[in-house]
Amino acid sequence: MQNTTLTKESHELNEPTVDILEEGWLHKIMLLFHLPTRLPGIFVVGLALAVAAITGAGWWLLTGDQAMAELIAVLLALFIAADLTLLLSLPQQKVSFGPWKAQLFVLALPRLVATLGLASVAALLPGNWPLWLFLGAQVVGTAAFIRGYFFEPFKLKLTAVMTFTDRLPLGTEPIKVLHISDLHIERLTERENKVLELACEAKPDLIVISGDYVNLSYNRDPETLRQVRQLLSQLSAPHGVFATLGSPPVDLRETVVPIFDDLRNVTLLRHGWQELALGNGRSLTVMGMDCSHDLPVDAGRLARLAAAASSDAPQLLVYHSPELMPEAAQHGIDLYVCGHTHGGQVRLPIVGPIFTSSQLGRRFVMGLYRLGRTTLYVSRGIGLEGLSAPRVRFMCPPEMTLITIMPNG
Repeated sequence: MQNTTLTKESHELNEPTVDILEEGWLHKIMLLFHLPTRLPGIFVVGLALAVAAITGAGWWLLTGDQAMAELIAVLLALFIAADLTLLLSLPQQKVSFGPWKAQLFVLALPRLVATLGLASVAALLPGNWPLWLFLGAQVVGTAAFIRGYFFEPFKLKLTAVMTFTDRLPLGTEPIKVLHISDLHIERLTERENKVLELACEAKPDLIVISGDYVNLSYNRDPETLRQVRQLLSQLSAPHGVFATLGSPPVDLRETVVPIFDDLRNVTLLRHGWQELALGNGRSLTVMGMDCSHDLPVDAGRLARLAAAASSDAPQLLVYHSPELMPEAAQHGIDLYVCGHTHGGQVRLPIVGPIFTSSQLGRRFVMGLYRLGRTTLYVSRGIGLEGLSAPRVRFMCPPEMTLITIMPNG
């Protein structure tokens, strides 16, 4: 049972008039690739075949080899057809439920880039090497897609982290906090069942959830919203479950906030804090904020929240994005947990994450960071990006985090 000694809720819930994420170039690219969802399926297939033919023509222009160009176009069309078959099978296998028309062209893009890049150097290669390299690159691409869709998104694990604070008296038992982020539910799958299993195994003192409950493509879908509520209702911990809202375009305030109405086991903190008495001389101040991604606005909200919240116990900030880490360190917050970046979701060897969707770039991408007295953990999250983004993870498996707060001896 949650033991609440202090509660403060702020009423500044108005969001900025300009949505930072929707104005960003990444969101606009996702919307561009989402346009094919408006077209009939047969037209989309024809357009994909036309793209393969145009790429073959590009090979011809770059190499002057018409016969090879025609073969490349046919083979490329077959690989794109394999991608289409994969995408159409995902909902039937309850792997993911994103729009196949949009994802088809996103998956085709690296195939086209690799093909034209190879064509630009084909004249330097002997014999049939251009053809074999083309086939090798395309097969590797198919293998990566299969791994990214069917395997890695379901390798959900519990990451154990330890941090120290001088606000926890010496000799007291540690505090165990389970952090969940970026569920991004389209429909419940084996991954969400694993969430409940790991939450039970972790045996935390409390659970905190840092937003993005629904997938961007399903944030108005009544069945998705019902299933999110169903999942949240099954989470429990001795001292409560605390949640905050994620990015405004994802966690639409008009559809996601009602999920928490009368959800007795979960407390939604919107610019509020609670001090919990955990027993055995332990206390913890949990602070939660909506995320707008408007950094001056959110920094001001954090300043007011930090000034109001109790500092007698360790302070835990739950906020969706890592973008307030410099400010959190200035306020001397002990522990800050977030998600949002998905760790990049797709990471490449040496290169690392392709995108982070953070205004701080790669400064805080995933894992553990320390600045001053503040420890930050950026979760890779659990779910997957929406709209036209492929429902894949690569070299970036999903995670939940069990953070043990220890007294600083």
